[in-house]
Amino acid sequence: VQLQASGGGLVQAGSSLRLSCAASGRTFGSYAMAWFRQAPGKDREFVAGISRTGNTIYYGNSVKGRLTISRDNAKNMVYLQMNSLKSEDTAVYYCAATELPTGSSSTRYDYWGQGTQVTVSS
Repeated sequence: VQLQASGGGLVQAGSSLRLSCAASGRTFGSYAMAWFRQAPGKDREFVAGISRTGNTIYYGNSVKGRLTISRDNAKNMVYLQMNSLKSEDTAVYYCAATELPTGSSSTRYDYWGQGTQVTVSS
């Protein structure tokens, strides 16, 4: 599966942004999906994960209550709705896919998109 993330940009603190991840292939529903992010000088951080059907969702502790992951298997899309953005949300955001059940470890994911930059100004 090939992944293409989009929707990043420069926004002010408190704003909202929706990231999208388009997946190629006809077996999108076979993959659990996730969003990770990486800020300069920091390790890649798990943001949110969603199961193949969307019935199971996990969030990283730093984003709970502000970010929402969703997917549309008919459109081969995964989304990350980000609300009440903070300067610490500034990072490159990556979507990732795995044939394993979703989880927070980046090593579970074999397929990665190219990343989209989100910059939040305070």
